[in-house]
Amino acid sequence: MKKVILYALVLMVIINNTVYALPSINAESAILVDAESMRVLFEYNSYAKLPMASTTKIMTALIALEKGNINDMVRVDRDAVGIEGSSIYLYEYEIISLEDLLYGLMLRSGNDAAMAIGKHIAGDIENFVKLMNEKAEEIGANNTNFTNPHGLHDDNHYTTAYDLALITSNAMEIEKFKEISKTKSWIANRGKNNIFYNKNKTLWEYEGGDGVKTGYTTKAGRCLVASATRNGMKLIAVVLNDYNWFNDCYVLMDYGFNNYKPYVILERGQFIKKIPVIYGNKDEVDAVIEETFMYPLEKEELNKIKIDYIVKENIIAPINKGDILGYVNIYLDGILIYKGSIVADKDIKELSTIKKIIEKIKSKF
Repeated sequence: MKKVILYALVLMVIINNTVYALPSINAESAILVDAESMRVLFEYNSYAKLPMASTTKIMTALIALEKGNINDMVRVDRDAVGIEGSSIYLYEYEIISLEDLLYGLMLRSGNDAAMAIGKHIAGDIENFVKLMNEKAEEIGANNTNFTNPHGLHDDNHYTTAYDLALITSNAMEIEKFKEISKTKSWIANRGKNNIFYNKNKTLWEYEGGDGVKTGYTTKAGRCLVASATRNGMKLIAVVLNDYNWFNDCYVLMDYGFNNYKPYVILERGQFIKKIPVIYGNKDEVDAVIEETFMYPLEKEELNKIKIDYIVKENIIAPINKGDILGYVNIYLDGILIYKGSIVADKDIKELSTIKKIIEKIKSKF
């Protein structure tokens, strides 16, 4: 009996202290990130510039949702008809909503939908590509260059696994993008070829799957951006040129969910200290955290977090709620991972001139 109990205890210790090995994958380039913080949880050759095939369409959708209105009605012209590769079979002079085009773009990977969206948003494809590259530069995707909105091969059309994860993270800040990405099927408001089924098996095969986008050309190989959400943590896995694309993304996300958990390190409105107010109708103001900060950590990393608060000693009225009173820096094992603001939690009015004089007199005594 004692041996059975001892065996059970040893087994529990082993389970509770399981260390999951680094993933073994087949991709030419890969990365796993936390979508919220963009913490890199695993990477392999993640800054190599490679073709991205139809994962291009993540940026196409992002630009369309930022610049357009999903209720817009789009008139399809000849340039968007008969594009090679995946298609939703647009026809010349067809009138279709931007929303239906976006579902056709993301679910069916319609190259014709990409062209129609580009021309509608920017007037022509050249200007739309300019918007794509400007957005890439804005968000820090510095090793990416677009030459078209669909991803058909061009030697100057490339990205990296890291940049693609960053683009996806930004796109997923848009609720409509997340909605489209997670949709398994869509019925468009058109007479024929109106049912779009999502090509991304992540939605069916992986617990918590969010999509996002498949891609394939002969030169790019099989490319996949996959995402899943579990227990409040959203992960993004990217593989480029990977014949085992879906399974490898699942392996990456399994690794992330098994090894990391999201921790609330700072909460919006969290009290830091009271700061004396000079010449205010209140003697002090509460300094509080401006924004919540969550970060994925391994259990043993918890004791490696250090938080530094830099707050003003006093402040002169008037003060507006939300005025910056200081900063907070968070370090993980000595490396800065976050810089945030400490703000006033309420308005403080300035005293009248007479009351200021009285306060000065009081201070002398």
